[in-house]
Amino acid sequence: MKKIQMTTPIVEMDGDEMTRVLWAMIKEKLLLPFVDLKTEYYDLGLPHRNETKDQVTIDAANATKRLGVAVKCATITPNRQRMEEYPELTEMWKSPNGTIRAILDGTAFRAPIVLPFIHPVVKNWEAPITIARHAYGDMYKAVDMVTDEPGTCTMTFKGDSGAEKTLNVQTVRGPAVWQGQHNTEESIRAFAKSCFQYAIDTKQDLWFSTKDTISKVYDGEFKRIFGEEYETNYKAKFDALGLTYFYTLIDDAVARVIRSKGGFIWALKNYDGDVMSDMIATAFGSLAMMTSVLVSPDGTMEFEASHGTVTRHYYRYLKGEQTSTNPMATIFAWSGALKRRGELDGLDDLTAFGEKLEAACFDTLSAGVMTKDLVGLVEPGFPATGVTSEAFLDAIAARLREKLA
Repeated sequence: MKKIQMTTPIVEMDGDEMTRVLWAMIKEKLLLPFVDLKTEYYDLGLPHRNETKDQVTIDAANATKRLGVAVKCATITPNRQRMEEYPELTEMWKSPNGTIRAILDGTAFRAPIVLPFIHPVVKNWEAPITIARHAYGDMYKAVDMVTDEPGTCTMTFKGDSGAEKTLNVQTVRGPAVWQGQHNTEESIRAFAKSCFQYAIDTKQDLWFSTKDTISKVYDGEFKRIFGEEYETNYKAKFDALGLTYFYTLIDDAVARVIRSKGGFIWALKNYDGDVMSDMIATAFGSLAMMTSVLVSPDGTMEFEASHGTVTRHYYRYLKGEQTSTNPMATIFAWSGALKRRGELDGLDDLTAFGEKLEAACFDTLSAGVMTKDLVGLVEPGFPATGVTSEAFLDAIAARLREKLA
């Protein structure tokens, strides 16, 4: 079989633990036999990030801006426990996703991979709910510190003009912890534009929610900019398509989402989107059944799996045990990146390959062959067999070969 050709490389960001193992298996079984794969490789595994003092993450993000398309494996963001597991670490490195998103800006769109034989926990949901997560700032670019005595914390802004503004944060009577976070109007406005345009492109209603009753200034700016962009640039387009945009408080939005039938985009600030996308994915079935793409204002896209590195399975794998880890989100990250590369380079065969790869996944699952996390979720009476990750990938590869033949 002649391999499908590529012209421009994709930025490939390798990751950690079990997802790194699956990454290599996906390439070996589903990509390299069929595609003359061209990638610019960056190892974002935690040991290599430590060796390069995280410069490799910055290099990967800048390469993504240059080449326009990237695919990323799940990575570790170290905490104190991870510092003990990896004693060679010289620093508690920041989230690589946070670093990449800060450089690329834009919006992360996450949507569940829906199967007809796995019904959502929320029984009235009839269509996928897409989370549009702002990908810059807030706590992901925050600075924080711990103090151990009574005192007062202030926050000061010094303008280039020489003007200064100072706020009293709080006076405390003993030890305290502090955090300062920010966002920029440019990034918030790019977030709003991305959300409105994505809603138009996919013909879905757009909901946006924050907590401006409590965070009157910070969240109030998000609300103001979204409203301004809608009224000035998008209302007429929404009206022509019969689409709806509305803003509501996040606690009200949660209630509305649970009562809804789905089929809309829910735009959220960075941390809110992080949490709610996991909630939506789990309620639809599994964190491993969620697509995620970061869309920058210039059209640059980075595709990734939105779940973690599956540490528990990795430790079993190191003992020589077979695991049944779900690779679907990682496969769809690759298929999404290849489809986008094909669209940008005018390579119809490459775009079609990405579509056939996804179809082979659905055919395999519809035949009842799946990883064990999904077996317990299928509807009663559906014939499902739980297999290892490798057997699942082999089954997909067999169906993909048939489609390509």
